[in-house]
Amino acid sequence: MRLSTKSRYGVRALFDIAYHSVGLPTQIKDISRRQQISPRYLEQIFQKLKKARILGSKRGPNGGYYLLREPKDISLGDIVRATEGPFELVFCVSDNPVRQCPRKEECVASDMWKDVSIQIGNFFDSISISDLCERAKDLGVEREYDHPYTYHI
Repeated sequence: MRLSTKSRYGVRALFDIAYHSVGLPTQIKDISRRQQISPRYLEQIFQKLKKARILGSKRGPNGGYYLLREPKDISLGDIVRATEGPFELVFCVSDNPVRQCPRKEECVASDMWKDVSIQIGNFFDSISISDLCERAKDLGVEREYDHPYTYHI
């Protein structure tokens, strides 16, 4: 199984919002700069994350993107499902009747493929954006607060 850049960049972008935004909307240009991801590509990814009700947006000069849930309540599994679809290593174990294999009932490997897909999903569900923020702190990743309402004395 190989994740596309949509999932990988989606994880990086949501981490960026959680780590750098201080709860305020974050402009896409700032996420793009910090994560070195094209703003146009981020917009495409963010549309999927908005549709999945993970991300919200606000227009205007103080607008930007923000998390609709707490970072601890957003798992990597949520992001991957929003950008890639369900965890299915092979199409034949799909719950979608159009994609099911005609040999599914007699296939000796079908249950194994389904179990592996479930375990991968469970692993991704066990890691939250909050966990990534803690990892970043442990690694000494410097936080950037660039909001107009953040004051330093």
